[in-house]
Amino acid sequence: MIRLFPVVVFGLGIALVSGAPRAAELDDTIYTFFQVEQLEYRAGNDDILAWDVNAWIGNDDHRLAFKSEGEKPVGKTTEAAELQFLYRRPVSDYFDLNVGVRHDLKPDPDRTYGVLGLQGLAKQFVETDLDLFVSEKGDVSLRIDAERDFRLSQRLIVQPSLETTIAVSEDTEIKSGAGVNSLELGLRLRYEIKREFAPYVGLHWEKKFGATANFADQEGEETDDLFLVAGINFWF
Repeated sequence: MIRLFPVVVFGLGIALVSGAPRAAELDDTIYTFFQVEQLEYRAGNDDILAWDVNAWIGNDDHRLAFKSEGEKPVGKTTEAAELQFLYRRPVSDYFDLNVGVRHDLKPDPDRTYGVLGLQGLAKQFVETDLDLFVSEKGDVSLRIDAERDFRLSQRLIVQPSLETTIAVSEDTEIKSGAGVNSLELGLRLRYEIKREFAPYVGLHWEKKFGATANFADQEGEETDDLFLVAGINFWF
């Protein structure tokens, strides 16, 4: 159940950006975008199917956005499944503000969060996504995503990536410890058959830390795992 606090976070975020200067006149043309950034098979100690999807509809100044990501071990139930519904608008030439709600269907029990985040292009062309989450239980966490494309040829691109999650407090029900919870590093090599469609291969490494690693040990889960990856990236 979505509690009052995500609505408060949403309203606060809109208030923060309501006075942001416009770089150009309002463009009322409505655009849509859908991208499967990752749809991949990870082969490791446990084989996993993973996805990372995003979409939006709107104009240059106002957009409604959707994100989903998750993991499902092969032959087992879904391990992680996250949905985000966001309002987005630019706050500079290179960054957008995201305000909205995140809901985790997995792990059990499910959780709802208020979201306040920035995403865009940092220095050295690094695509960056910084998100602050406040759960219905009042727990605060921060997630940092960063990736960059290095073009080896007109069609061949290598992409290193990093994701880390930091929690201010412990949530034992979902087995999340305080401090740095996890680190994920990836290196993917994709081939653009055309700009909108690219298969890829690569490596993906995950490590859990602190109390989060202890919870995983108690459940018989891996705390440090390296995967071989094969997948596709497409958008329209």
